[in-house]
Amino acid sequence: MPATIQIDLAFILFLPAFCIVGALYCLYPRAPRGALRWLADLGVLAIAALASIVAMRWGFRAATGVGGALWKQVLATLLAFGFFFAVVGVAALLRSRWFRRLKQRTA
Repeated sequence: MPATIQIDLAFILFLPAFCIVGALYCLYPRAPRGALRWLADLGVLAIAALASIVAMRWGFRAATGVGGALWKQVLATLLAFGFFFAVVGVAALLRSRWFRRLKQRTA
């Protein structure tokens, strides 16, 4: 297996899960919708994917000796998953505050 695919395997394996979570993040809540929200949501998903890839590659390279080759994949997967969900989770909290402020302004 080529070295680059082995390093990126964690992201490739979790890509379907990341797509499902990303779609749910973009679809809910259903309102308000607008161009600014879509751009912000896509930006968050791009940042989450980038953070996930960087964390995964770092984890693969940082895992040393203990546990053999499998440990590298396990650590890379855990970091990729954790960073993706951390970015999306923080963004969801910030977005809910943003929506509350918009609601207070219009009320």
